[in-house]
Amino acid sequence: MRRVVITGIGALTSIGNNVAEYTEGLKNGTSGAGIITRFDAARFRTRFACELKNFNIEDHLHRREARRMDPFSQYAMVVTEEAIQHSGLELDKVNLERAGVVWGSGIGGFETMEHDIAEATLREGDPKYSPFLIPKLIADIAPGHISIKYGFMGPNYTTVSACASSSNAISSAFDYIRFNKADIMISGGSEAAVCKASVGGFSSMKALSERNDDFATASRPFDKDRDGFVLGEGAGALILEEYEHAKKRGATILAEIIGGGLTADAHHMTAPHPEGHGVIRVMKLALQDAGINADDVDYINTHATSTPLGDIAEVKAIKEVFGEDRKDLNISATKSMTGHLLGAAGAIELIAGIIGMNNDFIPPSINHFTEDPEIGNKLNLTLNEAQHRKLDVVLSNTFGFGGHNSSILIKKV
Repeated sequence: MRRVVITGIGALTSIGNNVAEYTEGLKNGTSGAGIITRFDAARFRTRFACELKNFNIEDHLHRREARRMDPFSQYAMVVTEEAIQHSGLELDKVNLERAGVVWGSGIGGFETMEHDIAEATLREGDPKYSPFLIPKLIADIAPGHISIKYGFMGPNYTTVSACASSSNAISSAFDYIRFNKADIMISGGSEAAVCKASVGGFSSMKALSERNDDFATASRPFDKDRDGFVLGEGAGALILEEYEHAKKRGATILAEIIGGGLTADAHHMTAPHPEGHGVIRVMKLALQDAGINADDVDYINTHATSTPLGDIAEVKAIKEVFGEDRKDLNISATKSMTGHLLGAAGAIELIAGIIGMNNDFIPPSINHFTEDPEIGNKLNLTLNEAQHRKLDVVLSNTFGFGGHNSSILIKKV
């Protein structure tokens, strides 16, 4: 099998509108939470989210182009452009038939679905729908836009597996290259779900934090008083490239993908298996695929969303695979800063691991105040402050409603 490396990244989050800003946000332990500005949330039980800040799409796309896209596609275009620029790819020298896009989005055009459908059906007289309604809301349109803009003619589709969507996308892109079906793959994910239907729906499930009086610290992975996740938005893009292809053109290699795993809990529609059985298996499969031992891993960027059940199940699984008392293994939850980007979470969190690997630091789990006795203090959860450390191997975990589990392993080259 061929080696697969990462040669470019792009990031758009509530703590940074590009990779440089995201890096500083991670280093500084910045909270991206704030009062919702997209709509009047006064009547909702949760009135805050991790929205993008000081972001204007017209700084990146022409107004006419942007109007034909849902925000989740707009975000995808922005991070892809940054990743391509970062990679130094010269597209006129690339075999575009061997370049593809696999993208992840858990929901797709949620804002379009909510706004345009409601506007059309509530109008007096005959309903009138926009001709762009369907192309804006379908989840597969983001990689379509990317391929059209850059001319990528290889594999092109979207993976939808709830919050594991972009991790699944990256795993699929990894396979296309290592099994010699492509030389370059653009992968990642985007989500733009800060809207009434999303906030209302997640809130009715009691999945969201309701800490309206202290929203900046509401995302509290591993903390005893965690009460749900904080909704985030944004996107992450990665340029995956066959090692010799990247080496030949003199690319800077940020990391190598060495393995991945996919499993299902086969347990419950939204709740994780309480003992983390699916998570145990997915991490073991990733290690087996990479041909390394648990002791070789330096850092785990956890899925930990700040929910009562999920965080405990993941910690149990980590203890089972990596040992009960591994102070030499750093663990952290960057959702404590960015909020939960749903289908884009896996991409932006793998990028956090790449950033840490290339800047010698572990992003922290912020907002930790009270130890949870069910989690304990034997693991190094990297609490509240970034830690300086050289990283050789990083594991990224991502899980989704429906029991989808994904783990990806990267190493320094």
